[in-house]
Amino acid sequence: MPAPTIRHCKRCGSAVAYRVPDDGDTRERAVCTVCQTIHYENPLNVVGTVPVWQDQVLLCKRNIEPRWGKWTLPAGFMELGETTSQGAARETIEESGAQFEMGALFTVMSVPRVGQVHLYYRAQLTSPRFAPGHETLEARLFHEEEIPWEELAFRTVRETLMRYFEDRRRGHFDTHAFDIE
Repeated sequence: MPAPTIRHCKRCGSAVAYRVPDDGDTRERAVCTVCQTIHYENPLNVVGTVPVWQDQVLLCKRNIEPRWGKWTLPAGFMELGETTSQGAARETIEESGAQFEMGALFTVMSVPRVGQVHLYYRAQLTSPRFAPGHETLEARLFHEEEIPWEELAFRTVRETLMRYFEDRRRGHFDTHAFDIE
């Protein structure tokens, strides 16, 4: 189990203790020492797109940590009240200012080490013009041979791009689900 992240009860503010609750649960949880509220910790969803213009892929250079100055696909944390595809669209607009049509779900990657699930959708750009937001230093189109593989921010981006180019060569796109340990 990852290091404890909850220190105080969200209901009453008292300290929590990590233990297996008395309700028949089998996992250690943050339990309030006063009101006995059980706090569940669940993975965060990271949602984004693989935006394509003709035979090029759009990448964004990060203007935030972690990995400032590294290249990534437009993506970020899903917000409450939105679907995964809505979140991916929002993040793509915020980070690149791109105009696009959302495509099918492409990759689903569980990253248990950091408590995240990454979901990327294919997206077809409707214009090669961009207006990057404050989290992006630069948004740029790359041919496959131009991808700055050693300057990619995250392994999930690398794995998604590798599968995208493999599927493109085959002429058929699948949905890929896998774990990153």
